[in-house]
Amino acid sequence: MASSLVSLAQISLWGFERFTFGIAALSDGISFVVVAIGIFGFAEIMDRLGRTVSSDVSPVDAHACWPSREERQAAAGAVVRGTLVGSVLGVLPGGGAVLSSFAAYSLEKKLARDPSRFGRGAIEGVAGPEAANNAAAQTSFIPLLTLGIPSNAVMALMLGAMTIHGVVPGPDLATSKPQLFWGTIVSMWIGNAILLGLNLPLIRFWVKLLNVPYRFLYPSILVVGSVGVYSVSHSTFDVLMAAAFGLLGYVFIRLEFDRTSFLLGYILGPMLEENLRRALTFAGGDASVFVRRPVTLLLLLTAGTLLLARAGTQLRVDRERGSRLSGH
Repeated sequence: MASSLVSLAQISLWGFERFTFGIAALSDGISFVVVAIGIFGFAEIMDRLGRTVSSDVSPVDAHACWPSREERQAAAGAVVRGTLVGSVLGVLPGGGAVLSSFAAYSLEKKLARDPSRFGRGAIEGVAGPEAANNAAAQTSFIPLLTLGIPSNAVMALMLGAMTIHGVVPGPDLATSKPQLFWGTIVSMWIGNAILLGLNLPLIRFWVKLLNVPYRFLYPSILVVGSVGVYSVSHSTFDVLMAAAFGLLGYVFIRLEFDRTSFLLGYILGPMLEENLRRALTFAGGDASVFVRRPVTLLLLLTAGTLLLARAGTQLRVDRERGSRLSGH
């Protein structure tokens, strides 16, 4: 086992291409944008068009879109939990706001008494991910400003802009460039205030989109999604890959699989492989390093316990559902 793991690490360090199937466009991997738009955007369109019910909607009153008192109470807990999730995951490299949004959505779905409401307009499924996204967007500045380490692509652009202007992010930034450091923090408050001031008055205009019949709306979604995918690397192959992931997402919908878990795995997979390779390199290929260290052993046991507990709960729910169906 250890020899196979160290062989994998050596192959990755040597730079051999994997899973490209002779296609040059796959040499740089598949972009997250391609997967996300395909498995969520295109798949939803396929599922919507495949329904026999009418796709059109009745006119919506803008005043009815303001949250009621009950909805505000239901969203309060989701906002707090989403803020905590986003604050923690926003600091981690690679994930950022996207990972925290999906993690917050999964958390709210697991905590909900009726998970079937999610995907049908549950207020917790909107408030939690939005709070997590906003929190992660702020905390992603922490490793950049304090350590000079960009946590995602946006922070990498910020690092490049600072470098062009002769600013070196690091532990001394708060004392050497206090105007820049505190100005960045204050700009976050100002930006959120401006965003709030723009969105609230414009609610009536956003609601008007719901009055557009879906037969006119989905071609626009397809065009915008395809343009967004194409703009990532200016490749028509990416658009075809997004369509393929759209088919995969449609299969997930029909089989009632959780697409969020797939996307989280796609995001965390490269991070897991990179750190696994790094640990094996430091340990000289000895895989027992993961159980010889108390911290890693505790984390592995905790993860295994949570996985078994979740599987046991799901099996019990399926058994109870099967018994109710057989009773009828």
